[in-house]
Amino acid sequence: MSKIPSKPEILDWIAANPTQTAKRDIAKAFGIKGAARIDLKRVLKELEADGHLEKRKRSYKDPDRLPPVSVLQIIGPDNDGDLFAKPMEWAGEGVEPVVLVIPRASDPALGAGDRILARLTLVTGEDYHYEARLIRRIGANPQRVLGIFRKTTEGGRIVPIDKGGDKEWTVASDATYGAKDGELVEAEQAGPKGRMGLPRARIVDRLGDPSAPKAVSLIAIHQHGIPDAFPDDVMAQADEATPVGLKGREDLRDLPLITIDPSDARDHDDACYAHADEDPKNEGGHVVWVAIADVAAYVTPGSALDREARKRGNSTYFPDRVVPMLPDRLSGDLCSLHEGVPRPCIAVRMVLDAQGQKIGHSFHRGLMRSPASLHYEEVQDAIEGRPNDRTGPLLEPVLEPIYAAYAALKKARTDRQPLDLDLPERRIELDPDGTVKSVNFKDRLDAHRLIEEFMVLANVAAAETLLEKKTPLLFRIHEEPTVAKLDVLRETAQAAGYTLGKGQVLHTRHLNKLLNDAAGTDDAELINISTLRSMTQAYYGPAHIGHFGLALRSYAHFTSPIRRYSDLIVHRALITAHGWGKDGLSPQDIEEIEQTGAHISDTERRSMTAERDTTDRYLAAYLSERVGNEFSGRISGVARFGAFVKLDETGADGLLPMRSLGREYFHFDPEANTLMGSDTGLLIGIGQRVTVRLTEAVPVTGGIALELLTLDGKALPQGGRGGRGPAGRTNPKRKGVKAKRKADKVKRKVKRTRQ
Repeated sequence: MSKIPSKPEILDWIAANPTQTAKRDIAKAFGIKGAARIDLKRVLKELEADGHLEKRKRSYKDPDRLPPVSVLQIIGPDNDGDLFAKPMEWAGEGVEPVVLVIPRASDPALGAGDRILARLTLVTGEDYHYEARLIRRIGANPQRVLGIFRKTTEGGRIVPIDKGGDKEWTVASDATYGAKDGELVEAEQAGPKGRMGLPRARIVDRLGDPSAPKAVSLIAIHQHGIPDAFPDDVMAQADEATPVGLKGREDLRDLPLITIDPSDARDHDDACYAHADEDPKNEGGHVVWVAIADVAAYVTPGSALDREARKRGNSTYFPDRVVPMLPDRLSGDLCSLHEGVPRPCIAVRMVLDAQGQKIGHSFHRGLMRSPASLHYEEVQDAIEGRPNDRTGPLLEPVLEPIYAAYAALKKARTDRQPLDLDLPERRIELDPDGTVKSVNFKDRLDAHRLIEEFMVLANVAAAETLLEKKTPLLFRIHEEPTVAKLDVLRETAQAAGYTLGKGQVLHTRHLNKLLNDAAGTDDAELINISTLRSMTQAYYGPAHIGHFGLALRSYAHFTSPIRRYSDLIVHRALITAHGWGKDGLSPQDIEEIEQTGAHISDTERRSMTAERDTTDRYLAAYLSERVGNEFSGRISGVARFGAFVKLDETGADGLLPMRSLGREYFHFDPEANTLMGSDTGLLIGIGQRVTVRLTEAVPVTGGIALELLTLDGKALPQGGRGGRGPAGRTNPKRKGVKAKRKADKVKRKVKRTRQ
């Protein structure tokens, strides 16, 4: 009988022969035949149970995974010309994965020894483990410019669209990338300055017509001054970062902390887990864990990464791209809580009673390893009885306890009564070429609400801990509405037949009653929009003022440090408060905390404006082929120059210019938010149902112009559609004036005849 190899011998063989890991290969290597194969199978099962191996189909692999974005080193092509690479920071205890690099035609030539940042895809059934697509070669970070290409006999020039970019770039004839005159192009610096001191450029992407969809977000980035290129020292620091280990941390790798995000999520900065509280004194209670990526471990105060993150303030999200706060090496790799890889985190353990009230919490700096990265829809499907291969094994031990804790939190939410606006979120889907494929409204699932409630709870715990420990922090502040704005809301509600009490201290429960009264009626959207407009804008600051909308006394942003600098400051404050290390708040952080709050509040508003402008342009492009079509919608705003309509189908906002309403004078009442026709008495106000015709959609500006056809289901009175109006009818007032002039002329003629 053949001698069965020891477990170390088997692991050594697999490590040395990563492409021969099937049971048959192992048996052949050790000369195992016949009945001895049963003993080999038993040993492999034990190694699998111990976590040393993972069986995938008919082969055995190490259970650790490389993150989706990794640093690789090219090891050169094989005899068949295929380009392979090895991971620079393999943390697994088993076989180092083999990575095949799949080059694109536009990729630069890569040679042995080159270090690259690549996006990985796990593969099965091949003699390698991952396929890699190049993101960029590390060390190469040339300056880039976006502009209009102007063709010349020697090649061309690029006129930057950036307001501050008054200097043109020259392009050699062999570096135009086939660009045509007038096209929007993206280029990178190609060498030292040439003649006339102009920088040389090489076009790397043709974006076509400047008004085309693919160019929309790039234009917004440049128009609003959003930094989208990382300085060299920032990139170098990110590239040099290495994975954080267990030293000085609690080992949380056995906790099944799962991430739940949108299916197209670019990063994973929060994970959660829950179970029933075993304390007999808390019958029916729950323990909820929320773990957040420990960005502070990589982005230390005063570093190049820190300065750039503060400058950006936050990530900015567009339908076709994201401008991250941190380089992809951190945001998409080392800081992202990817499935199956160890990641540093700051976690909070919260104890809830049966009614969902938090009765205790504690913070922990640890190392976690998520067993699964799930998306909202598949989690919801699993809970509703439609599990898949990923969610099925997690349903009973992980997902059901999470939903049980959420059920308790819903009770606490009902008692707290945060503002409950019903404003559907729009989702723009693009084709690969950047054309808008569809415009839909996102479904609001319990899976979404669950994560929101867990994050709110964790944010409250962070604020309470730092207040208790008297550590400086940035609060998320939302002040109550002003008296003037509440008066406008009250008048709008009364005009629609609802009441909002006066002479009392306003609480969110009063606004929720108004919203609930209108729910399910034709006035629901009017009341929701009007309530939203009555709110003040939230901001960041060190003052402990509270959050009106969430009905919370203490609130700080803690759960998204990958994409918000405010959360990074809160993480550093927690590190300082607990004495976890030297990467907590710096004296400069504390000294500048008020200025930091003001600055990142501004960058947040800048991103919101850029995102809104981009959405408007995409919607205008989507509707530009439907000019002349009729749409239903509601009046969403009024102004001296006309009225705004939100279209039902897409949620796009279009303008009814005053000239399209007729020649009569319309009186604008800013307090009542109405327009009233001076001749017909036609009243136009927020919330009215309308039918409109699309007359213009301009993608380059995002402008949408409409023509009013019906108001509240009724045709417009003729006085409101006369003269230059769309129907071309004569204004009654002008008709009367003409008739009077004609009558006077007849009278004069008769008088002269009689004389």
